[in-house]
Amino acid sequence: MNFEEGLRLAYQTVRSNKLRTVLTTLGIVIGVMSVIGMMSIITALDKYMTNTFSAIGGSTFWIQKFPAVQMGRMGHEYWSRKDLTFEHAEIIQKRAPLAYKVSPEAGTYGKQVKYKEESTNPNIQVYGGDEDWLEVNGRYIAEGRFFTSQEIMHRQNVVVVGADIVDKLFPFKYPIGEIIKVDNVPLEIIGVLDKKGSFLGGSQDNMVTLPYTTFVKAFGRERSIAIAIKAKSPDLIFETMDQVEGVLRIARKVPPGADSDFEIITADSIMDTLKSLTGFVFIAAVIICGISLLVGGIGIMNIMLVSVTERTREIGIRKAIGAKKKHILSQFMTEAIGICLLGGIIGVGLGVLIGLLISSALKLPPTIPVWSIFLGLGFSLLIGVVFGTYPAMKAAKLDPIEALRYE
Repeated sequence: MNFEEGLRLAYQTVRSNKLRTVLTTLGIVIGVMSVIGMMSIITALDKYMTNTFSAIGGSTFWIQKFPAVQMGRMGHEYWSRKDLTFEHAEIIQKRAPLAYKVSPEAGTYGKQVKYKEESTNPNIQVYGGDEDWLEVNGRYIAEGRFFTSQEIMHRQNVVVVGADIVDKLFPFKYPIGEIIKVDNVPLEIIGVLDKKGSFLGGSQDNMVTLPYTTFVKAFGRERSIAIAIKAKSPDLIFETMDQVEGVLRIARKVPPGADSDFEIITADSIMDTLKSLTGFVFIAAVIICGISLLVGGIGIMNIMLVSVTERTREIGIRKAIGAKKKHILSQFMTEAIGICLLGGIIGVGLGVLIGLLISSALKLPPTIPVWSIFLGLGFSLLIGVVFGTYPAMKAAKLDPIEALRYE
């Protein structure tokens, strides 16, 4: 019996037991689907984060009160820290010569923007920054201009808005020069930011930015700010970080030997934290895949043992007319491997579909790692070999006389 004949017999077996085959391969389908779907999402997330931080550049870092990403409950040592203030940003500008750009940034969330009779939902992010806010955050102006140092100094009521604000309030009108209200504070639109799209289901264009002095006048000072700092070149970023940390420790009266009461965050540190989080997701996906494949393998062994019992007389007849052990062995191995590969192919298709759908829902670039497809199919093949060997060997070792007597 050649390989083609073995495949034909395997196909006939699958076709004659459709429901049993579907239930048997379900574990393999779920395992392969899980690993491909999760790998697609993780790869898309990593790709998006890399593109986002590369746009900001490798010479920018941030100072803030709390860690950028916190796993678990935030401890008392963080909440007891003193707030970062605009005065701290001024001290860095004066005493840290390696800092090329120093941009203080305050923020608040849940505000409503109104224009005449129209209004947005109360979920707008409001930022207060200086004239360097665009450069350190990797953003650009699509229309109009950004505010100047003079407008910051005189606390002018000017604002730069995100694309979502324009789409909502000015669908058929040029927004530059119009007056909007943010929590009843009148602000003149002088610019529109470039469109960034959504990330993890949240829009990055649902925001407005105004001079930080205007922000303080409108919303008060009772909050900690973040300070974005750009070094003169990427090669000097670590020297700049050390210098800024020393200046801030003196300004905040941190005792020698004590830990700094603020966080220094770089794009690389955020990427490392996110990769550690996705690493846990990867491990969970592997465990789920392993359990599902194990269950699928046990199901394959069970169905093949049942098949051997049901076809005992057939095996006896084949042996009686000259079939050897290797022919019977290859027949049942081909059936086991074929069923597993069928489950693997279905799992690959569903995994790719789920990965694309979730990436689209989270507004991530669709990315299907080719290696995960081969990995899923490889595991399916391995399961077929490992769990199909024993039933195939049992069938091959049947005594032809005893097999012919079986009823």
